Amino acid sequence: MYGMLLESVQHFIQLEYGESAWREVVRLARCKWYVFNTHQIYPDGLMPELAAAAAELLTDPTDRPGARVQPTADGFMRYFGRCFVRFFSNLGYDAPIRATGRYFCEFLKNVDNLHLQMRFAYPKMKSPSMYMSHVDRNGCVLVYRSTRRGFTQYFMGQLDQIAEEVYDTNLKIRVLQCEKTSTTTVSSHQSAVATATAAAAGLQNVLVKFRLDFDNSAFVDQHAAVHTFDRCLQLPSIPIGLLLRLFPFGVVINQDIRIMDAGEKLLSVWGAATADDVRGHLLVQHLVLRRPRDIPFTWTNLMYLASVTFELEVLRGTHATMPEKKLNPTKGEKKSVSQLPATLDRRGSYGSRSILLKGQMRHFKEIDVVVFLCSPVVNNLDELQAMSLFMNDLNLHGLSRELVLAGWQHCSRLELMFERAEQWSQDLEDNYEQLDKWKRKGDSLLYSMLPRSVADQLQNEQSTMNTCKAFNLISVMFCEVEGLRPQATIKGVMDVVECMNTVFSCFDSLTDRFNVYKVETVNQVYMAVSGAPEYTGEHARNVTDLSLEFAENIRDLQFPCNIQIQIKIGIHSGPVVAGVVGMKVPRYCLFGDTVNTASRMQTTSQPGKIHISVTTKRLLPQNLYTLTSRGLVTVKGKGKMETFWVDRKPRSPPTEKRHSL
Repeated sequence: MYGMLLESVQHFIQLEYGESAWREVVRLARCKWYVFNTHQIYPDGLMPELAAAAAELLTDPTDRPGARVQPTADGFMRYFGRCFVRFFSNLGYDAPIRATGRYFCEFLKNVDNLHLQMRFAYPKMKSPSMYMSHVDRNGCVLVYRSTRRGFTQYFMGQLDQIAEEVYDTNLKIRVLQCEKTSTTTVSSHQSAVATATAAAAGLQNVLVKFRLDFDNSAFVDQHAAVHTFDRCLQLPSIPIGLLLRLFPFGVVINQDIRIMDAGEKLLSVWGAATADDVRGHLLVQHLVLRRPRDIPFTWTNLMYLASVTFELEVLRGTHATMPEKKLNPTKGEKKSVSQLPATLDRRGSYGSRSILLKGQMRHFKEIDVVVFLCSPVVNNLDELQAMSLFMNDLNLHGLSRELVLAGWQHCSRLELMFERAEQWSQDLEDNYEQLDKWKRKGDSLLYSMLPRSVADQLQNEQSTMNTCKAFNLISVMFCEVEGLRPQATIKGVMDVVECMNTVFSCFDSLTDRFNVYKVETVNQVYMAVSGAPEYTGEHARNVTDLSLEFAENIRDLQFPCNIQIQIKIGIHSGPVVAGVVGMKVPRYCLFGDTVNTASRMQTTSQPGKIHISVTTKRLLPQNLYTLTSRGLVTVKGKGKMETFWVDRKPRSPPTEKRHSL
């Protein structure tokens, strides 16, 4: 789908629920975009995912004061449909809708034609198709067909908003029938090869039949008045040949979708001498339905789609005029019969460009036939020559000749403008991809510097003071690297830096496994905390297990110049205040006496040992660790404190397994 649909969702959620609500919806839907580009293509499944996320996080959009309605994904899909109509109305796209007709029914009859015109601005648009199968004073029955699943409620929301905003009509919608149909039924007269190919693709359409209840009396009265006028005015009959002379590319079809007659120019393109050469042939042997898409080519649908513009492609070549029985080739003929393309390929079998006919399927009830009143689509003289046509072949009463000449005069300029626009569009898409790529890199860098929850708060333009939070009980660890002596040479200093990088990189790789957050490194001291910013009840055990891993891994590291490194660790548990302070170079900092005491545990520790306070000792499971009392230790600023050495019990399971599981 195009980004314009998603832009409308983003705009109205931000407007009616707030920016933070939109970000939460995007996060829960696991969508990688926060903003959308109007002309960029996005996955069809993104809209239902956003609706499901909104139903979990937001209040129901139809909720009224005092009436608590439980939000649902279907309710939000319908709300999104209404949002889209409100959004494109702000951009002026409501003008074509207002111009389609005076009544809501006339709009419904011309929706497919509107989509046909919109494809020039949105060429990859997957527009649905619809027609009315019944009309009365109280509304109509609308048949809706789409290649997208899960958009029924979205379409209902669009109808609600258009009826209310554009036609000032009170509309009620009921679903009468909903089913999935295979695209293999696009034509009941398809060849076996085409049918098998479509079946193998496994493509399906969604077909929904709605009952629309609204005041439709004005439309019905006008329609009846027109028919009354037609019955009063009687004209003499004219031969069908005269009509085909006015439309030399026209074709007459009966109820079996077989050719009864055709215009002389169309017969010439087919290579037929007279109409008898093609009379009785199935229409799909000579013409391929291009628009409306995904609609079965049946007599019933031709009646329903009388007001819809049709596009048919003329099949050139000898196989186009073969008898019907040749449509199913034998094994020996398979190589000589090429399968018809599924998309518009305007190249014929002889290298000439195929002809695309555009017009209306008009039913003449007096003789019970449908006549395709059409003209070829030709943009300039080059296309005219490529189709092996001449100016004399085009209708005098239409604008075909004028359009060809105008197209020839402006073709070079338009092609240049198109190439530039296409290049700009490609550059824009590339820039958006680069923007998204660099945004992900920026987010990754930010999350490596700050906790994710804190970084999200700052991205939502909250002040740094809002990130500050008090924690009643967490555990802080300090680890000092010893054995790195000052060096007098550049090489010696680089060796020291390389050693520190090796040690701290090893420590960084272990912190996430133990639910511990690295706060900072100052000179040769590594500081970490568990229980902040995301609280966990096992904070003491987490930092202790991490410390034991540090002590075990440091022995396995290799350092340049045979430098011998040892670490000493101190841990203390208690209350702290944590958050980001200041404006520049933001860091997540811890404040309080607990930080000072943990630092003193580290400075009074011994190389290769883990020194903990009595507070931390009480929080540790006694059956998992060997706790040895160190006695009373003089701690600067604290006086005498009872402290302990901690080690892993010889038979306890490895800590790494506990966390990797």
